[in-house]
Amino acid sequence: MSGEKSARILVTGGSGQVGGAIVRLAPPSVEVVAPGRDELDLLSPTALVEIVQSRAWTAVVNCAAYTGVDKAESDVVAAWQVNALAPAALAEATRKAGIPIIHLSTDYVFDGSQPGFYSESDPVAPIGIYGASKEGGEQAVRTANPRHVILRTAWVVSATGHNFVKTMLRLGSERPELRVVADQWGCPTSAEDIAQAVLAVATSSKDGPFGTYHFVNSGEASWHELAEAVFARAAHHGRPRPSVAAIATSDYPTPAARPANSRLSTTKIAHDYGIVARPWQAAVEDIVDSLIAERN
Repeated sequence: MSGEKSARILVTGGSGQVGGAIVRLAPPSVEVVAPGRDELDLLSPTALVEIVQSRAWTAVVNCAAYTGVDKAESDVVAAWQVNALAPAALAEATRKAGIPIIHLSTDYVFDGSQPGFYSESDPVAPIGIYGASKEGGEQAVRTANPRHVILRTAWVVSATGHNFVKTMLRLGSERPELRVVADQWGCPTSAEDIAQAVLAVATSSKDGPFGTYHFVNSGEASWHELAEAVFARAAHHGRPRPSVAAIATSDYPTPAARPANSRLSTTKIAHDYGIVARPWQAAVEDIVDSLIAERN
């Protein structure tokens, strides 16, 4: 039958950058169900069990997260409830139902002190509440359901939601000069590219491979370099190009410490799943083009 679905995926956090992209980009053969916050209470283990048991899911994808890095420092309980306890309940429910779980995590599980690119086997050492709660979520998923894929990503940007690229475009239209941190390094990553990777993992096989993986766009940049790339692309469309002064992290204090190095190696996911990320520059150009076209 032409209308028959080859996979049925439950997505939590469907209103976020990655969850929303999964909903938009899923092929017609894949049914994606992404209940809103008013439909699914992530803090209710009973509600999570009920929705997991409600259908014959191919996989459950947990994109829901407390992502307020600075706010988490003074909102510890809420951060741990969403980032650790909810994934624990979801992982247990999926194990009992015999369903694989894909859980999104973050570069913030590392302290950023290591040179080079972090591999999945490098020791975690979060330096803030957000990172600690996300690492707690990883442990919960890892121990509650052996059939798991924990997918760490970093520096997520897109044409939707709140992110660095959108902020830069807004500020660049308001100010002739900006100051941007130049001593934090990472891999700017498109939410749509993460979504495509998640869909590939979710529909590949019910038998794995399972474990912890990294997915980011290829290459590396500082926040300052990312800002310059955003404005260079915007200038192609006739937008103003502000000057961007490079500053140190110490010049821009925040309640939560940031890892100085958030670069993640994607060798493992390329080897196990054949997923090879495109350069971050191409991803960012697509996002800038989309945002400017939308405004025009």
